[in-house]
Amino acid sequence: MRILIHGINYAPEKIGIGKYTGEMAAWLAKRGHEVRVVTAPPYYPSWQVAKDYVSWQYRRETLSDVSILRCPLWVPSQPTALKRIIHLTTFAISSFPVMMKQIIWKPDIVMVIEPPLFCAPQAWLTSRIAGAKSWIHIQDFEVAAFFGLGFASSGFLKKCVKKIEGLLTRRFDVVSSISRTMLHRLTDLHVSKDRIYLFPNWVDTGYIHPSPKENDLRSAWGFSTDQKIILYSGNLGKKQGLDLILDAAEGLISEHPEAVFLIVGDGAAKSSLVADAAKRKLQNVLFKELQPIEILPILLAMADVHLVIQKRGAADAVMPSKLTGILAVGGFSVITADAHTELGKLVLNNPGIAELVEPESSNALIAAIKRLLCKPVSIPHYNHVAREYAERNLSTDSIMTMVENRLFQLVAASGEKEE
Repeated sequence: MRILIHGINYAPEKIGIGKYTGEMAAWLAKRGHEVRVVTAPPYYPSWQVAKDYVSWQYRRETLSDVSILRCPLWVPSQPTALKRIIHLTTFAISSFPVMMKQIIWKPDIVMVIEPPLFCAPQAWLTSRIAGAKSWIHIQDFEVAAFFGLGFASSGFLKKCVKKIEGLLTRRFDVVSSISRTMLHRLTDLHVSKDRIYLFPNWVDTGYIHPSPKENDLRSAWGFSTDQKIILYSGNLGKKQGLDLILDAAEGLISEHPEAVFLIVGDGAAKSSLVADAAKRKLQNVLFKELQPIEILPILLAMADVHLVIQKRGAADAVMPSKLTGILAVGGFSVITADAHTELGKLVLNNPGIAELVEPESSNALIAAIKRLLCKPVSIPHYNHVAREYAERNLSTDSIMTMVENRLFQLVAASGEKEE
């Protein structure tokens, strides 16, 4: 098959949507499919275009047998609601002629990764002119997150944008998302059930797995054996509400002096978090840069407690990509989410997989961390419930094989219709 993928984030971005899109494209190419990707220069999560790339330049390259076409975009150093809209618009404009040019290539499938929804019209148009099937894969509901986090409050504006979102989404032959709760949101957009497909994020359970404690980064990073590491690793974005971590560090410093809050990553909120930690004089908080993928298994395995933090407004619109790695390594985690969200249902339906606490509550977060810090020494060093869930439900090959079969079905159906 010839598969054309359109999305703003792509490898070599180390976390988030770019990581998953890159792995998906590479897996399909390894299976013998011709894969092209129209994307932007890597910039996430630091909101800076990566070294050796230029924001204003078109560029062609090949990674893992995938042909990649990079298109210019504007990247704000301090993203706000308006700046994000401009940022997405620049990529939508710059990538439009590149997508139109791919019509000559005659792809069998055109897939757009959302966000940004801004790219959906041109992806759909490309597929229709080329006679290809169209697929929109929703990693984040950007419209829901935008309004849920309070970037805009106009009821009329929300109604108009939602109507446009539904109109665009219903045009695609397949509409997929990463969780059942997110799929349920598609019914609000009046997407027919026969077009909806569950396409969860995955994890390489062979590569990321529970490791012995002596094989971690503790000695290299100066941690003693009796210290307890509470880890947040990933994007340091404003939608997470990560100041809650500093509240917890402040609340635990006297009762649990052995606890160290390790924050690893980059993003729009990092500078303010660092400044706030310094202002509070939190000696139990340590920041590290985003680490290479090669040490991810031992980074995750070194933690005694993992944190998955979301604001209430975003908890039902996104599924944190960091969670797959935490589950694969058998991490003991604290997840801030309401019970009705996908994260909440994950915890409630799989007792022991994680601690579920109320979002945006410092006291609830502190209480959950205390429970995990004080767990009996008889409990194994990794969470068997989490690890077994990852092995059953999140392995790369099992998920991608099902997706490949769905792609074959689409192309076959298109051929039958033409006959």
